[in-house]
Amino acid sequence: MTENFEEVTIIGRGTWLDRVASEVISREKSLARSLSQIRVESGLGASGIPHIGSLGDAARAYGVKMALEDLGFTSELLAYSDDMDALRKVPAGLPEWLKSDIGKPVSEIRDPEGCHASYGEHMSSLLLDGLDKVGLKYRFQSGYQAYKDGLLVSQIDLILKNSQVIGEQIEELTGQKKYLETLPYFPLCSNCHRLNVAHSESYDPVTKKVQYKCDGDEIGNQWVDGCGFEGHADITKGEGKLSWKVEFAARWAAFDIRFEAHGKELTDSVKINDWICDNVLNHPHPYHIVYELFQDKGGRKISKSVGNLVTPQEWLSYASSQSLLLLYYKRIVGARNISVEDVPSYMDEYDSLEDIYFGKKQEHNKKKETQLKGVYFYSNLRNPPSMAPEHVSYRLLVELSSVAPSDKAEEYVAKRLMDYKAVRQIDESVRKKIRYALNWANEFKLPPQQVSMTEPERRAVFDVAAQIEPLTSADSVQTAIYSVGKATVGNSRFFELLYEILLGTKRGPRLGPYVADIGPRKVAQKLKESADLTTS
Repeated sequence: MTENFEEVTIIGRGTWLDRVASEVISREKSLARSLSQIRVESGLGASGIPHIGSLGDAARAYGVKMALEDLGFTSELLAYSDDMDALRKVPAGLPEWLKSDIGKPVSEIRDPEGCHASYGEHMSSLLLDGLDKVGLKYRFQSGYQAYKDGLLVSQIDLILKNSQVIGEQIEELTGQKKYLETLPYFPLCSNCHRLNVAHSESYDPVTKKVQYKCDGDEIGNQWVDGCGFEGHADITKGEGKLSWKVEFAARWAAFDIRFEAHGKELTDSVKINDWICDNVLNHPHPYHIVYELFQDKGGRKISKSVGNLVTPQEWLSYASSQSLLLLYYKRIVGARNISVEDVPSYMDEYDSLEDIYFGKKQEHNKKKETQLKGVYFYSNLRNPPSMAPEHVSYRLLVELSSVAPSDKAEEYVAKRLMDYKAVRQIDESVRKKIRYALNWANEFKLPPQQVSMTEPERRAVFDVAAQIEPLTSADSVQTAIYSVGKATVGNSRFFELLYEILLGTKRGPRLGPYVADIGPRKVAQKLKESADLTTS
């Protein structure tokens, strides 16, 4: 979905983050609540290996936090780990022995890697590491510890006292009758130490205990037998947890959450939790925005269990933290297919935003210019550099990396950049980008660029490809390119076209030496592939 920048009223820095922050404040004022602290929340899944979609939930919430601060308000991100949840299935790539722990709270399962106190702590630590690496500041809250410390007791108590009306509301909103027959609370069976398999039968508000029977249930699309034990779970001691159908509301009220984004797949659960928050807990529910989940290139949801995920750590080995934040902040609407093969596009897009921010590149639509500068500002966590760094195309670095000798790759690429006069100096920021590109080029290769061109331009591209393919020297390549351009579409347009095909930019290094370094045969093949892809 593309915004019409002529019709959209610009709020703040013109991004969706500013619009949402403004809507949060307007709502809070209408509710007459204190504005001294506007807390936003992100749920951290702890049941499997975190991916960039998992990080995205926190990054979007943090973006709204930044926009609230840009409006002059105090805000913080609460990173709430769902580490009291039961393990429902064994994610791809993890050991099979975890099957014996299906149904147990992830914080009571040993860490498969052996480096943390539990499975839940290990998975949470991976996501927190991702937050740290991109520079997000947060207050961490373990869900397991919240239950054990009694931080949700008053909310659990109210929910269980009102379980009948909540069950009726769940049926009305979703058609699900389950909570007309059982309480929305999963006791932790004191005999087999599993959640989800013991069913709550009654609640005593005086003793604050839930009576249950462990008779089995379906977990992760498979039936898990109960052990038959009958007992009582004390809600004040964390001997169980709320169902997702009601748990969001409990923590929103307990921690005074004013904003939380959520994926489209949770829409029904959020509606129920909103109603509970408003009508049972007497705490206005948070303001929400809805986003669609990232998909892989095959259109499948990125999933811990399927194993097609891209981790934050993987992305950040190939690219800057700013490029990853750009992925989240450029827009909120619409589904996107994403993989680490997209890294070059995001790295070069970030450079383009930087050029606009520092006035080196013009965007004539002032509203769009404001929005693009805003995205750059937030991608730098409200702390952009004071002056524009030197730019070098990531695609150029990848191409050079692909032919660099393995024993001195970084120095090879750096020398070529200086030879091409692509940069004035090789400082640490350029070296860092070279190392990103070397890592990426070791695993992937750039696909052909689809560039808009006329039929005469296509013929010229095929012609120059045929001419340079057998050549061996930089001078002969430069002469061939110049001659074909002059005889066909004009050198100015022709050189621009070749840069677009080879580097995704309108300018670049002198083409003769560059083609000689990369290899005329390889470059000729790229030109032909691009011309084959393109129609006018």
